[in-house]
Amino acid sequence: MLVAMPIVAIFVIGFTGDGGNWGHMLTNVVPRAGLRTLWLLAATGAVTAIVGIVSAWLVATCEFPFRRVLSSALVLPLAMPSYLAAYAFGEFLDFTGPVQSAYRALFGFHSARDYSFPDIRSLGGGVLVMSAVLYPYVYLSCRSMFMMQGRTAADVARTLGASPFRVFAKVQIPMARPAIMVGLTLVMMETLNDIGAVEYLGVNTLTFSIYDTWLNRGSLSGAAQIACIMLVFVVGLLALERWARRQQRFSTHKTTSVVSDAVRLKLKGFRKWGATLFCLLPVLVGFAIPFAVLAGFALRRLENFAQPRLLKALGHSVMISSSAAIATVLLAFVLAYAARAHRSPATTVASRVASLGYGIPGTVLGIGVLMPLARLDNLVDGAMRSNFGISTGLLLTGTGFAIVYAATVRFLTMAEGNIDAGFQKLSPHLDMASRTLGRNGFQTFREVLLPNMRPAVLTAALLVFIESLKELSATILLRPFNFNTLATLVYEDASRSKVQDSSVAAIIIIVAGLIPVIMVSRSLNKQH
Repeated sequence: MLVAMPIVAIFVIGFTGDGGNWGHMLTNVVPRAGLRTLWLLAATGAVTAIVGIVSAWLVATCEFPFRRVLSSALVLPLAMPSYLAAYAFGEFLDFTGPVQSAYRALFGFHSARDYSFPDIRSLGGGVLVMSAVLYPYVYLSCRSMFMMQGRTAADVARTLGASPFRVFAKVQIPMARPAIMVGLTLVMMETLNDIGAVEYLGVNTLTFSIYDTWLNRGSLSGAAQIACIMLVFVVGLLALERWARRQQRFSTHKTTSVVSDAVRLKLKGFRKWGATLFCLLPVLVGFAIPFAVLAGFALRRLENFAQPRLLKALGHSVMISSSAAIATVLLAFVLAYAARAHRSPATTVASRVASLGYGIPGTVLGIGVLMPLARLDNLVDGAMRSNFGISTGLLLTGTGFAIVYAATVRFLTMAEGNIDAGFQKLSPHLDMASRTLGRNGFQTFREVLLPNMRPAVLTAALLVFIESLKELSATILLRPFNFNTLATLVYEDASRSKVQDSSVAAIIIIVAGLIPVIMVSRSLNKQH
């Protein structure tokens, strides 16, 4: 119900608001913004598919210089939020940036009129930034597939006379199709969710149209109507992912034990260095360059680490992220434990509804969360006025509670997946053995299951904490006045063309984001 309420509220607002807005939105706003959104999704999906699939195949099946290091480094862009990458590339490729400065020095140009240079603030720039930071979703899902079924099947195909390229195209790609679609769906969801990068780069997507219609044009019903259309995009993406994985079932047992013994294809000559370069470029573009730009700015502004506005924003971020992590893990634990202890159609439906939250863009969630909470605030305030003559004001929408609620809905799927995976590792016989030794259900939960679930719970809490720390789309719509988190602080400075001043807060966000990335890299190393 907590997850479903914002979705229901969006449609209620959209279809009970000003009906005249529908004609304006469908005629003037949706066609242009929708077309740009489709182009952005299609181009980003194509680039991330190429980079993610090829790099995953190279590190999983081939041997080339620095393969082991690059196999872990290819995950690093996950620590770089798309809006931070956009701000960094805006400075890196600007007229006064190092690239254009070197270009002018090399060819003797003196002003921008003397030469032409690609503009990063364009649809192409949006594709570059989104692809650079989101390709790891495809890389991770495909790498696991190639490491398991793909490599063994490839060995069989090679014994039948197939060339390495033919094996890749005819055997491994079709087998990896479910993994590819899962990764691409996550890429599309994150692209739809972004607001900071697309606004900075001048790409007017549906997400930005929601923000602009609500805050700049003062039309909540119009924003809700665009949100309804965006939900159609989300449902379409989920349906496409399910359709692409129809009747796809591959067994993974009896293959994992031979993964480490499989012989990789040794590349020689220019091919081995070409493979190294292909895997190195995404790491440079998606992480190294943006991090170097922002770190360079931060090192020249070390005094900003003690700046009151930064410390205040850091405190707000920790408070919001901690609250969201606690609330999300508690709800996820209830869902996962209910599915384990009392599996029924009701618990199955509850789990599936709860998983919808991750597919809802933050801007859409912002609208869906605000209206029910505002109604509840007004209800309480009216009751207190009539009965006690006291005005309670905005108890929920006037605080950070709305942000915590939105983050909980959005990241509940992530926490529930980790906790459910933890439960899957515990044999049901543990519960049975405990009950035969005289423990009741609650005692079994407290003394047996909970201690064994501590690693999974802590991992889920850490992931939700860091994702909430980076979240911008919902936070910027739901935050109270004069309430900044690290993400909104960076956004405000970048909106005023003060990216350099926001670099310290940006570095804190990136360093925090590196924690789960390091965890993923360590798990990848164990699979070598």
